[in-house]
This record gives sequence, structure tokens and C-alpha cells, in this order.
Amino acid sequence: MEDTIDGSIRLTEAARIPVQRGTQLLDSAVRYAEERHWDVFPGTWLEAVEGAERCSCGAPVCDAPGAHAARPDWSGQATGSAVAARRLWGRQPKASVLMPTGRTFDALEVPESAGFLALARMERMGMALGPVICGPNRRMLFLVLPGAAVKLPDLVRRLGWVPSSLDLVARGDGQYVAAPPTRVGGQGAVQWVRKPTTANRWLPDAEELISPLAYACGREAADGRDRRS
Repeated sequence: MEDTIDGSIRLTEAARIPVQRGTQLLDSAVRYAEERHWDVFPGTWLEAVEGAERCSCGAPVCDAPGAHAARPDWSGQATGSAVAARRLWGRQPKASVLMPTGRTFDALEVPESAGFLALARMERMGMALGPVICGPNRRMLFLVLPGAAVKLPDLVRRLGWVPSSLDLVARGDGQYVAAPPTRVGGQGAVQWVRKPTTANRWLPDAEELISPLAYACGREAADGRDRRS
């Protein structure tokens, strides 16, 4: 039986998540720290205001309601201790679960459609993959070893692409990702496409995944040009 992290859900189940439960967030944050040794920190959360959900940051318009850093010193707040994570979410059980990149992992980010195309190709090739996240903003994140953000432009150029021509970016030092089961406003929940398991504990290097990801993003860019012409 696979040892998976609680709160993992299939993409087809997104519509079945009406609320974000504090116990799920706390348990997930603790297990990310305890089982994967990933740093975590609590972000903003959703509050009911006049019958509507709003971000705890108080901004009338928020790009990621309930799913962004709550304080400027978030980097120093991030912890890899399960005990500290339990204490942090004990104070605010509704806080989103955020994980800094550039420490135990970086993330290669692509559009959802390109991500699924690349993922299918990788699986056919039998490539070793790490966990993969998909957000309600229709963006997919492939977790890889740290250092990807620095290497990405050169890796893309070696394949014959101009980096700016592809919707392929990396999140590294000084950035973070929202982790499942964090919910982003009324958009839906962040979900695992490939859940963390004992089988994918060791992350791939960005260089191992860049070819199928760049190819998929290149196809998406070409399709977009065709639709506009």
C-alpha cells in the first residue's frame, strides 16, 4: 500500500470540496514536515464577510485569496519541524499551507494543458517523477531538486528554444508554492496530480524533465498562434 499524504485528492473530485477544514490543513502541514522534511509556513485564510468569502489580508481585490504569505518575514517563519508546524496551525487552523521553494525543492511551472501533455509523455518514457501539483488557476507545478530556477534559461536554450517564448518558469529561492489541500477563494483547491509517496521521495533534476516540458509548452504556444491567425 502506498504511503500517501492525507488530503490528496483526484482532479475529478475538485467540485466535491465545499469547505476547507482546519484539521486537514494542520494534519497536512505536519505530515509534509514530518514525512517529507519539507519546510512549511502558514499563509492567509478565508473569512466570511457579509455572506461572501474574503482573504484575511483585507485587500478588496486579492490575486490569491486565502493562499498567499500573510507577513513579509514569511521566509524566517518557515519550519521543517512537525512540532513547530502543529503549533503554528494550532494558532490559526484555517491558514493556508505554503511551502518555500529553493530549499528542499524547486518547482517547474507550466500551463495545465501543457503539463498534462508532458506528464503523459514522461510516463510513456518511464521517467522517474517527483510529486506534481495543480492549482485552480490551471497551472501545474513539477517538484524538482533545488537549483532549477538558476539553470532553467540555459537548459531551455540548449534545446533550441528562446526562454521568453515558452510559458515555462521556475520557482526557486525567495518564492513559495501553495500545497494541498489549500483552497484559493472560490476558485477551488490546490490538488496533487501525483501524490507524495515513498516511491517518489527522491526528486528528479530539472534537466531530466526539461525536454518534455519545453516540447509541451512549445506546442501550446504554436496552438495559440494558430488560433489567433
